[in-house]
Amino acid sequence: MSKISVFILAVFFGLVALFSIYNYDTTMIHVPFSGTYSVPKIGLILFSVISGVFLMLILVALRDTKRYIDNYSHVKRQKKEEWLEGLYSKAINQILANNREGAREILETILGQAPEHTDALLRMGDIYSFSGQHEKAAEHYKRALASSDGKSMEALLLLEQEMEALSRWDSALGYAEQILEQDPDNLSAFERKRSILEKMERWADLVEVQRAILKLEHLPERKAEEARLSGYRYEHAKQLLEANDLERSGKLFRMVLKYEKEFIPSYLGAAEVLLGQGEDEQAVEFLERGYAQTCSVILLARLEDLLINKGEPERIIKLYQNALNGNPGDSLMKFLMAKLYYRLEMIDDALESLKGLESAENYPSVSSLMGELYMRRERYEKAARAFKKASEMQPSRLFYSCSSCGHLSAEWSGRCPGCGKWNSYRFDIYGRSKL
Repeated sequence: MSKISVFILAVFFGLVALFSIYNYDTTMIHVPFSGTYSVPKIGLILFSVISGVFLMLILVALRDTKRYIDNYSHVKRQKKEEWLEGLYSKAINQILANNREGAREILETILGQAPEHTDALLRMGDIYSFSGQHEKAAEHYKRALASSDGKSMEALLLLEQEMEALSRWDSALGYAEQILEQDPDNLSAFERKRSILEKMERWADLVEVQRAILKLEHLPERKAEEARLSGYRYEHAKQLLEANDLERSGKLFRMVLKYEKEFIPSYLGAAEVLLGQGEDEQAVEFLERGYAQTCSVILLARLEDLLINKGEPERIIKLYQNALNGNPGDSLMKFLMAKLYYRLEMIDDALESLKGLESAENYPSVSSLMGELYMRRERYEKAARAFKKASEMQPSRLFYSCSSCGHLSAEWSGRCPGCGKWNSYRFDIYGRSKL
């Protein structure tokens, strides 16, 4: 005990002694369930003071005990966390060393001690996902999400990926939207949502998503994203056309052309709308204007079908002739011209049109057409040679090829299935990718 404490106590007891000299009075104390007692006032004062001090000592002792227990618990918890973090680091090292089984055992130990360890749950989910056990992976990701109170962006993104792997598109879409609720400018989440909607062929929703993406300031390739918006509008218009909603479909096709004047699929789509409305001549005139704007031989080929069906082959012949007058060395145009003549039973004109292409070894389609023409003229030996050349250069028919990735297709499409780009198909008389 310090000198100051001794001094204070001495002063206190001195004062009590002084009061006791001049205060002999007593007071009556009634104790419940007992009796009545006569107690000196100074004694009552001392009793009260000592009781207060004793109570204070008890409170201080309780406080110190609580502090000790809290400190002990904190130290114990801290040591446990350090131990768990050490184990987690070992698990990560095992994953990096491609020893996933070893990592799984360590992670199981962690989760046995701390079932809500978010990072361990995520990595355990990764291990199951890698082995193709997507249900178990999703279960661990859900637990990780719950342990983070639904705020773990990583858990949401991984859950979205697992739902895609399980082909649960609605669930995957829901997780992507949860990410966007927390981070409205998350480009990665927008891209995942876009990918899901494409699989679901929800083109109207895709238009809205793409418009939202274009509002983001940190787009790496804005021009490519704008082209994608045109593609989604085209797909939506095509969907409406298939549903026979001609008015809305026509408006969307023309909207695409407003922003991209050389978007060939929309020209063809808008022409189909006009045909569906019984406006055959307007469809032909629309495609003629489109051809004048784009010089696309795909539009020319569609015009060929329409004009032959209308009984006006001279109009398409004139278009081909004008094109060849402007570019006499255009091999593709010569081939298409010959193909038109063959279709119209104008065999001599077809053979004349193919002059200069007959020896072109790179054109299997030309050799095949030459064989057909020689057969019509009963020049069987030449026909056999032409067919043999075509078969050696397979394939022997006219194909479409993607100008972006070189993908070959026997059927035209507004979007290349190889690279996913729209408006990229061109006629290919080579019969193989030139890329």
